[in-house]
Amino acid sequence: MGQSLVKNYIHIMFSTKDRLPLINSSFEKELFKYISRICKQEECASLIVGGHQNHVHILCMLSKKNNLTKLIKEIKTRSSKWVKALNNDQLSNFYWQTGYGAFSVNPREVDVVINYIENQHSHHVVKTFKQEYLAFLEQYKVEYDEKYLWT
Repeated sequence: MGQSLVKNYIHIMFSTKDRLPLINSSFEKELFKYISRICKQEECASLIVGGHQNHVHILCMLSKKNNLTKLIKEIKTRSSKWVKALNNDQLSNFYWQTGYGAFSVNPREVDVVINYIENQHSHHVVKTFKQEYLAFLEQYKVEYDEKYLWT
């Protein structure tokens, strides 16, 4: 086979450090656009970026030229600098949590995930990020030790 063909949909989730509600409506749309541009520059085009006050969801195509760890490092590093450059005293100590979750998405479920990410604000009226993240870990049968999950 002379050609390498790859189509990997990845749903990435990560939170602000200590899950502080630092992502506010005054800049959230611009932050999500900026993260989308980072994905594109890393050849991992995003289908949607969204989230809520203390976390981000990204649905993207993982490039055959890039790996997940490098992509997330670029997203977190560059977007954190972008937020800090907003010159808001409350955001001067903006950081992302060290870890992340990344889950493969069946191509037939892409629309479901897009809808899920689009509706984060209404979703989080009834569920916290911690509850949401734990539900994903259970759904994907990811083994974890909760004492290390939130540090």
